[in-house]
Amino acid sequence: MTINVGLIGFGAGGRIFHAPFITNVAGLHLKRIREKRPENLAYIKAQYPDTEIVSEANEIINDPSIDLVVVATPNSSHLPLAKAALLAGKHVVVEKPFTITSADADELIAIAAQQKRILTVHHNRRWDSNAKTVEKIIKGGMLGTLVEFEAHYDRFRNYFRPGAWREEDMPGAGIWYDLGAHLVDQVQQLFGLPTAITADIRIQRPGGKTIDSFDVRLDYPGLKVTLKGGMLVREPGPTFLLYGTEGSFIKYGMDVQEDTLRAGGLPHGNTSWGLEPSNIWGKLNTTYNGQHFIGQVESERGDYTGFYQNVYDAITGKAPLIVTPQQARNTIRIIEIAMQSHSTRKTLPYSPGETIVV
Repeated sequence: MTINVGLIGFGAGGRIFHAPFITNVAGLHLKRIREKRPENLAYIKAQYPDTEIVSEANEIINDPSIDLVVVATPNSSHLPLAKAALLAGKHVVVEKPFTITSADADELIAIAAQQKRILTVHHNRRWDSNAKTVEKIIKGGMLGTLVEFEAHYDRFRNYFRPGAWREEDMPGAGIWYDLGAHLVDQVQQLFGLPTAITADIRIQRPGGKTIDSFDVRLDYPGLKVTLKGGMLVREPGPTFLLYGTEGSFIKYGMDVQEDTLRAGGLPHGNTSWGLEPSNIWGKLNTTYNGQHFIGQVESERGDYTGFYQNVYDAITGKAPLIVTPQQARNTIRIIEIAMQSHSTRKTLPYSPGETIVV
């Protein structure tokens, strides 16, 4: 069965994280891309010669041959575009973060249910090597009882990119919504919803207009989770630090797929895709099955194709949806409460918030 896909947006997200993996799934046909920028038009024609280019989102949403609409646009446009696509009878993938507010997410979830269409959010980082490796360590009981989990998503950019909407003072901008959403999603999959949230969210770069640093603690029974990210981290530290009653796991380095994609690499036919070099494998120091072990743990292979393979399987009834809209909605709710915690300087309990019925 062929699913025709329309991709709205061909900035870094559409070009790097969506199109290469849509076209890497047998059964998904990238039929239309909405794009206007001349430099991107030339790239699309060269890389995807069988894909039609249109200039308006409605030319995808209202095309009766399109089955699946992918919304890869600025965060503030996620709600209206996804809503229009669902009401037009399309299945929908929304770039993360899902929406600006959890109430907006509830509205889309209700419409998807009414329309009987698949709605999901592009939390592709569940398929990166770090996430899969950390999950293996925790679920394998290699650290005993986990008591502390710390995850970082750091970068160094002490300047501002001209015209970059993520660095403007607008709803949903800044790295807490952007990079933080990845970390919140991962923690939710590992540990569920927290009992309380404490946040320190800042603008650190001189002249900055939106959040470029976050330090957020999520409390669970017997477990402290810390999520950190910043744009002024020139010397990278560990990306993951896990401490348990029997040992520790420390991991440096990020999943290699993003750098490979930005350098022009593509997953199709690449037998070494998503394999990390041994110099960034994590170090495990623990007692397991009565034996003391110190050494590296080979990282799991990452492959973002898994996200779109699951979308195809869910639409065709072959498998349940892995990234559910309810999970993505809860990620937005955690982001909201963290913002409230920072503004009130208080630790706040997690609460689901109100659900809109449409």
